[in-house]
Amino acid sequence: MNWLDTVKWDRDGLVPVIAQEQGSNEVLMFAWMNREALAATALRGQAVYWSRSRQRLWHKGEESGHFQQVHDIRIDCDADVVLLKVTQQGQPPIACHTGRHSCFFQRLEGDVWHAVEPVLKDPESIYK
Repeated sequence: MNWLDTVKWDRDGLVPVIAQEQGSNEVLMFAWMNREALAATALRGQAVYWSRSRQRLWHKGEESGHFQQVHDIRIDCDADVVLLKVTQQGQPPIACHTGRHSCFFQRLEGDVWHAVEPVLKDPESIYK
């Protein structure tokens, strides 16, 4: 059996993926992969996701230069979630399209969401 057959793909052929920073264990982002994206990620050692909005493979960093070097690929006990241990590359190392290190920069305080992480680089200068 192919290792990709172990993954429990949803009805659209996708699996949720969490990118976690190697070392700090900070969760950087959440995305989706199809079989082709997961196979490409394992082959090239850099994260490749499935963009649901663009309906195509998305090599993380292809536009921004903020690639994710993959150190470890894991699946959870139900084989329906993938965890990538990555080093976020680029200067500064930005995972989020908002120009922040992590996509999880908003914290609930009372009944209001507050941005608690700084913008490291203006997104207008990242994406052309």
